[in-house]
Amino acid sequence: MKLYDAELSGNCHRVRLLLALLGKPYDKVAVNMRAGENRTPQYLALNPRGQVPVLSDGDFNVWDSQAILVYLARAYGGETWLPTDARGMADVMQWMAVSENEILYGLARARVMQKFGVPGDIEACRQMGHKILDVMNGHLARRDWLACGRLTIADVACFPYVALAPEGGVALDAYANVRRWIERVKALPGYVGMPGV
Repeated sequence: MKLYDAELSGNCHRVRLLLALLGKPYDKVAVNMRAGENRTPQYLALNPRGQVPVLSDGDFNVWDSQAILVYLARAYGGETWLPTDARGMADVMQWMAVSENEILYGLARARVMQKFGVPGDIEACRQMGHKILDVMNGHLARRDWLACGRLTIADVACFPYVALAPEGGVALDAYANVRRWIERVKALPGYVGMPGV
């Protein structure tokens, strides 16, 4: 397996984290996006969107971190990471949606604006980030994990940009349950971190 990766990408970290938790070996291929390596014809043949990550598993290439998490969960994780029953799958998928909506447009965007100087309305992103952190904090008051009463790809999908929220100027001090959840993830056997977490 090969993972086309950028070290500071939370989306890439999701995939590195799940691979580590699954104990799946892989080769990491660093993609220098500032140098335009994600826009070469060779890379665009792997991912026409020109984004990271991309996972190559034999002759199968899959792009988009959400799709990669689903692929890895189904190919190598069994029912544990992504259940196939309707209620369990819906429970996981609603948090996967949160990771690509409020977390992405709130916490992740605030981070790229503050850390990398990308233009945008950082205060609106921070407000959205605080709203979803309020929701998560309330949800985690009654449970250890986001979905199904156990660790799933929902937690892996949401983890990086929540843990990186302070890099976008969104403090986690008021969210004790979220902070405890972050520590639970970090304490998992096989956990791998990234800069900023």
